[in-house]
Amino acid sequence: MRFEISKVLDAIEGRVCTDPSLARAVVDLAEVIRYQDLDGGRPASLLRLGMVIDALARQLEEDSVPVYAIVHRALLSDADLTSNERMVVRRWADDGLVEVLDNPGDRMFEVADLLGLPVLSRARADGLRGRYPWLAEQPGRVLAPVPGPGGPVFVAHVGKGDTPVAGDPSPVGGKLLARQWRCPEPGCALFGGGGGGGAFADLARVDRSPAGQPPPSLRGGAPTCPRHGTRLGDAGPRPRTEVLAVRIGGLIRRRFVLSEEQPVVVGRAPEQTGGITLGQWLNDEARRWISRNHVRFELRVGEVIVTDVSTNGSGIRPGGSMAEPDRIALKPQQSRVLDAGDMVELYPGVQVGRPGELPAGAPYTPTSVMAEAPTMAMRLPRP
Repeated sequence: MRFEISKVLDAIEGRVCTDPSLARAVVDLAEVIRYQDLDGGRPASLLRLGMVIDALARQLEEDSVPVYAIVHRALLSDADLTSNERMVVRRWADDGLVEVLDNPGDRMFEVADLLGLPVLSRARADGLRGRYPWLAEQPGRVLAPVPGPGGPVFVAHVGKGDTPVAGDPSPVGGKLLARQWRCPEPGCALFGGGGGGGAFADLARVDRSPAGQPPPSLRGGAPTCPRHGTRLGDAGPRPRTEVLAVRIGGLIRRRFVLSEEQPVVVGRAPEQTGGITLGQWLNDEARRWISRNHVRFELRVGEVIVTDVSTNGSGIRPGGSMAEPDRIALKPQQSRVLDAGDMVELYPGVQVGRPGELPAGAPYTPTSVMAEAPTMAMRLPRP
C-alpha cells in the first residue's frame, strides 16, 4: 500500500504549480487536507488534494488541471501527516511548486485577483469585498469543496453554481506579470534559483524559468517575495510565452507553455526534456502513426512556428475548420506559422492549438490522479 500511495502522490505532484499560465484555481493546502468530511478519514491526508483536483477536472471537463497551492509553513512539520507526505510537501516547497508562507492571510485571494483565477475554499472573505469587488459580483469565483456522492463537489459562496469561473487578471497583475523578479534571499525557489539550501535541494530544479514565476505579493505597493517578505528586484521584461493545448478525442488533455527560450516537442513519447507525451491517450492505430517526436513548436518574435519532425507528416486545420478540403498537409521537415485559430493535426482526432480555440466536443472521461490510490486508504461519503 505504501508504494501505491507514493504513486498517487507523484501523480498529484504533477498537478501543482505556481505558473500563472497553467494554474486553473487557487487552494489553501492546509484547509483541503484537514477537511475530514471529504473522505471520513484521518485528521490530515494529502490524498484529499488529489480528490479536489479530480473534482476540478470533472467540472472543467479537462485533464491535467493544475492548482496553485498556498501552504502554511507549519504543514512542513505537521505530525498528522505521514513522514512521506511531509517529505513530499517539502519537496514541492523546495521546487517552487507551491507557496510556503508563515502567515498565508489573504494571499489566496490576492493571487486569485492578480491572475483572474477562481478560489476553491470554504473560507469566508466578507472582509475583503471592498478590496476585491469580484468576491460579491462574480458567482463561481469562490467555491467551497464539499462532500458529494462520488467525491468532492463545489458550491458557490455567492449566487448559484458549481463550476469554477475564471475572471480577468487585474490591471496590477498584468503589470507585475510583464516583468521578471529576483529575491535577494539566497536560493529562493519562487524568485531565484530553484531549491538552494533546502533539505531537498539536490532534487530541485537548477533554475526557475522567469516565464513561470508566480505573481509577487504587494506590500505598501511594492512587489515583495511572499515567502521571505523581502522586496523584489526588477530583473527586466518577462520572456514572451504562449499557452498551447493538446486535444484528443474532442477533449483537452494537456496544456503547456511555449517560450522563446525553449522549443517544445509533442509526440508519442518525446526524447526531449519537457516534451509532451501523448501515448497514454492514444489508441493502437494512432500510436503506430504518431512518431515518438512528431512536431516541434517554437516561439519566434511572438509567432508560433510548428515544424513536422515525424515520419508520416501532419496537417494544419486553418481557422479550426474540420472540413477535409481545408486541411493543409504539413510534410516531414516542413514548417509553418500557426495563425490565430489554426490547429495542428497529428492524426485524426489528435490536435494541438491555443486552448480557447479548442472547444470540447465529446463526453468527458477523466484521467484521475487518484487512480492508484488504495481503496482502503480512503472512504468516500455515501450517496
